[in-house]
Amino acid sequence: MTKQFLCFLLLLSIPFLCESRFVVEKNSLSVTSPDSIKGAHDCAIGNFGIPQYGGSMAGTVVYPKENQKSCKEFSDFSISFKSQPGALPTFLLVDRGDCFFALKVWNAQKAGASAVLVADNVDEPLITMDTPEEDAASAKYIENITIPSALVTKGFGEKLKKAIGGGDMVNLNLDWREAVPHPDARVEYELWTNSNDECGVKCDMLMEFVKDFKGAAQILEKGGYTQFRPHYITWYCPHAFTLSRQCKSQCINKGRYCAPDPEQDFSSGYDGKDVVVENLRQLCVFKVANETGKPWVWWDYVTDFQIRCPMKEKKYNKECADSVVKSLGESL
Repeated sequence: MTKQFLCFLLLLSIPFLCESRFVVEKNSLSVTSPDSIKGAHDCAIGNFGIPQYGGSMAGTVVYPKENQKSCKEFSDFSISFKSQPGALPTFLLVDRGDCFFALKVWNAQKAGASAVLVADNVDEPLITMDTPEEDAASAKYIENITIPSALVTKGFGEKLKKAIGGGDMVNLNLDWREAVPHPDARVEYELWTNSNDECGVKCDMLMEFVKDFKGAAQILEKGGYTQFRPHYITWYCPHAFTLSRQCKSQCINKGRYCAPDPEQDFSSGYDGKDVVVENLRQLCVFKVANETGKPWVWWDYVTDFQIRCPMKEKKYNKECADSVVKSLGESL
């Protein structure tokens, strides 16, 4: 048994000692006019749609006078955001609240918007633009969303609204090139994922992608052509509710890292915190595999765990995870 394998078993036994961490996927947003708000800002990429990784998009920001939260179809208000020939694409600015993020973007897409910016309604650090309840409720249209979207802070959103309300034309660039850097002749990319296998269409699509892409990813990694890093989608529990039954069952670390209850039933089955722990375990797998010069082993662990440890068979647990690790043997 190798030293690395022993180290990995220790990480599985004490998962919270692992230094891996959860992060929010961001991209850059640059305002090019007017001069009063010109400059670069961060925004958080939506957990749906198709960000243009490796590219950028320029557009003009529009803030609707009606349906400002984009919770209803814009056709009900006889509003269209389709760009005229020769004009810049329309980026629709909408307010957070009253409905799911994905519904806002879906309504904007149907109205012709090329991208959506959601202005936060809370002064807080950027969060992943998704909600635990959104997966099931949005399944009927979320797989058809093809435009990019992002969350901006409340303060920056107010600046955009003020400029638009004052008659200024607000132009900006959304830039995803930082998401696929290549400083050393390798393409560096990030994979955003989740170990939950019972969250509906998004989980099914993600797992099929991981299985299908595994072979190519490992060949590229072993050949020195790419360098990847997995990230795991997570939520947090507002401080006022950290002692609630819901937060206790869905979160770890005093509500800092949470995942939705897989069955949406707090009295039976798996808890959201079970998902968070497995997510962290998979981050630890990557950390150990990467430190031993074999980052591609992460793909073996994740795909094997999906096949051998599904929730529906009540095998989504540490014991099954340990068996997957043992089957990898000297690979770690």
